[in-house]
Amino acid sequence: MPSTALGEFLGTLVLVLLGNGVVAGVSLERSKANGAGWMVITAGWGFAVLCGVLVAVALGAPGELNPAVTLAVHLGGKYGPTEVLAHITMQMLGAMAGAALVWLHYLPHWELTKDAEAIRGCFCNTPAVRRTGANLVAEVIGTAVLVLVATAIGSSGVAGSTPATNLGPALVGALVWGIGLSLGGPTGYAINPARDLGPRVMHALLPIAGKGSSDWGYWWIPVVGPLLGGAVAAGLWRVVG
Repeated sequence: MPSTALGEFLGTLVLVLLGNGVVAGVSLERSKANGAGWMVITAGWGFAVLCGVLVAVALGAPGELNPAVTLAVHLGGKYGPTEVLAHITMQMLGAMAGAALVWLHYLPHWELTKDAEAIRGCFCNTPAVRRTGANLVAEVIGTAVLVLVATAIGSSGVAGSTPATNLGPALVGALVWGIGLSLGGPTGYAINPARDLGPRVMHALLPIAGKGSSDWGYWWIPVVGPLLGGAVAAGLWRVVG
């Protein structure tokens, strides 16, 4: 197991705990943030990414926190299969642990919430309009933007022109906030297979009051779409970067 694995685990745990935590705060009955809306959710996810990346980087990991990003880095020639498998495994486990902590943190609120879809939304994505092709394309586009712009942030041209080299995590957090605001409407912008699949597994396993279906008919879209988007962005960057 590479030394970067622990950072990817804890960074993804923090990402999902804070990201799904803001969704739970907005969605669950009797939460003080109930009904706060999309702006709060997208801002919360942006800060979640910032915090997760900071934890991962502090522990010596690259702070990918996302199998689509890990795949893109691999396609760029940086990682071998061992690092890819280790990072993706730890990202998945971190996402599952983060989702379990969200459940524990909001424990009294699940039974007060009668909307099973709202409960599921605190763990994984549900499309606003269920259209397989359109939902898949939305995840491809959102993730391609994530990987393309994140790669630009880390490029020598941008990194050399910023006042401080440690602005990267904040810029990536702002990027995710922007993706949520601009492109998140159709599917809830999973843009990260671990962020959706890990918590979806926990939704199925945990004894959540009134949880309903885990919607396994949809699970592959927020997995395949981001992986395709990451691969497309990696290929594009190799041509133009």
